[in-house]
Amino acid sequence: MGALSHLRVLDLSRVLAGPWSGQILADLGAEVIKVERPVSGDDTRAWGPPFLKDAFGESTGEAAYYLSANRNKESVTIDFTRPEGQKLIRDLAAKSDILIENFKVGGLAAYGLDYESLKEINPELIYCSITGFGQTGPYAARAGYDFMIQGLGGLMSLTGRPEGDEGAGPVKVGVALTDILTGLYSTVAILAALAHRDHDGGGQHIDMALLDVQVACLANQAMNYLTTGVAPKRLGNAHPNIVPYQDFPTADGDFILTVGNDGQFRKFAQVAGQPQWADDPRFSTNRMRVANRAELIPLIRQATVFKTTAEWVAQLESAGVPCGPINDLAQVFSDPQVKARGLAMQLPHPLAGEVPQVASPIRLSKTPVEYRSAPPLLGEHTVQVLQSVLGLGPDHVAALKGAGVI
Repeated sequence: MGALSHLRVLDLSRVLAGPWSGQILADLGAEVIKVERPVSGDDTRAWGPPFLKDAFGESTGEAAYYLSANRNKESVTIDFTRPEGQKLIRDLAAKSDILIENFKVGGLAAYGLDYESLKEINPELIYCSITGFGQTGPYAARAGYDFMIQGLGGLMSLTGRPEGDEGAGPVKVGVALTDILTGLYSTVAILAALAHRDHDGGGQHIDMALLDVQVACLANQAMNYLTTGVAPKRLGNAHPNIVPYQDFPTADGDFILTVGNDGQFRKFAQVAGQPQWADDPRFSTNRMRVANRAELIPLIRQATVFKTTAEWVAQLESAGVPCGPINDLAQVFSDPQVKARGLAMQLPHPLAGEVPQVASPIRLSKTPVEYRSAPPLLGEHTVQVLQSVLGLGPDHVAALKGAGVI
């Protein structure tokens, strides 16, 4: 039994941040009922190609994007713009522990599905709202997407080649990182609210904002600004506070060198055949290496091109200096450590036979993550959930279907 197998989650969210949180809770054993619009469903079902293919190489119509964030869930299609649909959502919320939604501020109030309305029928409900800018403030009514939040929230001012370099300019992170981080923070908040409910009783409203999360995750770069008043600039792959901590060219490509202390730098200098670097007052401490990076980095680049990436990685690992290759995703999933940890897996799928998945990184010794089912087909569990959770009879379900409510 999963750690959260005693919980039911009503997931009204779509795209990524909310569904990512829902998938984490589902992996941990919670029953997650994903409520989608009839016919079209979650926006990401159409975000392709690529689409999952069946055994004959034909498209199943299931977008890879959607498949990344919705396993272990039950899909129920309900039109809650209709009064009958609103009643179904209220009835499900009355029997749920957690509700996740990412509609615009006030968007669900028109249907009587906001927190203030639902807590009247379920005071124990933990209601997590995820928006671009939160429930308050001058931007609260605005829609927010990961890309724009990466820009607005400062991440893109730190990502990309430095000014003056060829190809300089702001660059977004290659995955929707703000959405993912918001899903993670939302999960943490939900678990905290559950702990409070178990201790003192009562649910609560959680107000999560992509912008808040993005600013919070600026971490050391935020503190670099707040302690100096000087906004950090883009450094490409270099680190603002540590040198050398970036990519370097090799005889057959590039590799990443991450020297975290002066002892590691001394070991690197030995492997590089330049032991005098460690005693040079310009480079002997990290503080001095940061101050003199313009002199040191070209010297390192001149040295690293004489060995292959594999040679550098092998020799530096033997010396205890952190480093690694720059892998594409084919190399990632063929990496022996990735294989040993079982990060690529398959789940049975009704249309394709099997669907690939990336395993959860959570490893619990007593209540391990469960992989119960593939991301569901649109409306796959509507009848099952309405009958088993709400106790609706076949005639009632058939009438709702005939009326287009489900």
